[in-house]
Amino acid sequence: MESVRAVLIDIDGVLTVSWRPLPGAVEALREIREAGLRVALVTNTTSRTRASIAATLDDAGFPVTAQDILTAPAVTAEYLAERWPGARCAVLNSGDIRADLGDVTVVDPADTGAAVDVVLVGGAGPEFGYAALDGAFRQLQRGARLVAMHRNPYWRTEDGLRLDAGAFLAGLEQAARVEAEVTGKPSAAFFAAALAHVGAGAEEAVMVGDDIESDVLAAQRAGVTGVLVKTGKYLPQTHEAASGTPDHVLDSFADLPALLRDSADQ
Repeated sequence: MESVRAVLIDIDGVLTVSWRPLPGAVEALREIREAGLRVALVTNTTSRTRASIAATLDDAGFPVTAQDILTAPAVTAEYLAERWPGARCAVLNSGDIRADLGDVTVVDPADTGAAVDVVLVGGAGPEFGYAALDGAFRQLQRGARLVAMHRNPYWRTEDGLRLDAGAFLAGLEQAARVEAEVTGKPSAAFFAAALAHVGAGAEEAVMVGDDIESDVLAAQRAGVTGVLVKTGKYLPQTHEAASGTPDHVLDSFADLPALLRDSADQ
């Protein structure tokens, strides 16, 4: 921890809930910035573009720009361009993320007569009805690859936990007898992209998240120090049943500057 040069931070459930700042989060991020640490906000959010997220956070007082944000859709676009350039993709997602998908060729998922190369699954919402899921299933039966921006089963809102794409993804995998390639957290590729984004080695970085598996333990497998916060989707029972142990556990992101200071002083 004494060699920390960069901080990777999940947004939803760590800095905000329903895009409203959690207590002390704005001040903590300012302090981290003022200490000269490199920052990347790394999120599986698929309902907004990087520019939209940055504008919302800036309005709330967070010292961030679009360049500080790395989204699952942006990483997915790079992944597709590298592995299947020009692939035709049927996108099943709630929210407009076209700006972050770059040159990805998007086919209307309702057009089941058009063959696609990739079924791309983002975040869940009203779009995940029977017709859309059945259309995706039929494309997978024809040989399309299944790529998921994440497999989160739920997320936290002001109204409590809400179902997310992971539940639907499991059904598609089972029905079509395929396994999704995941591009967002917890994939190793996502953390590699995040470290490259901040120009830091794994041993120089800390990852702060509210999802013990996708944020914290996944980061630790990539060699990054993992910090779990007890906000957002955090549940004691999920913590106890987790596949590993976080390097650090904090009540909230507001406690991170003190942890970094104490570690640097040791």
